[in-house]
Amino acid sequence: MAYKIGEECISCGACAGECPVGAISEGANHYEIDPDACIDCGTCEATCPTGAIEA
Repeated sequence: MAYKIGEECISCGACAGECPVGAISEGANHYEIDPDACIDCGTCEATCPTGAIEA
């Protein structure tokens, strides 16, 4: 199961810069994770300053 970014996202981009497969991009309201590209490594979750990312 891919990680998801919740409403707490402040669009800082920290997660996108750390994703080893480039699965994170800027969406309309906040950053989004492409579930087909996500490899479930958890790097984004550990990087997020607001705790907006969860499995």
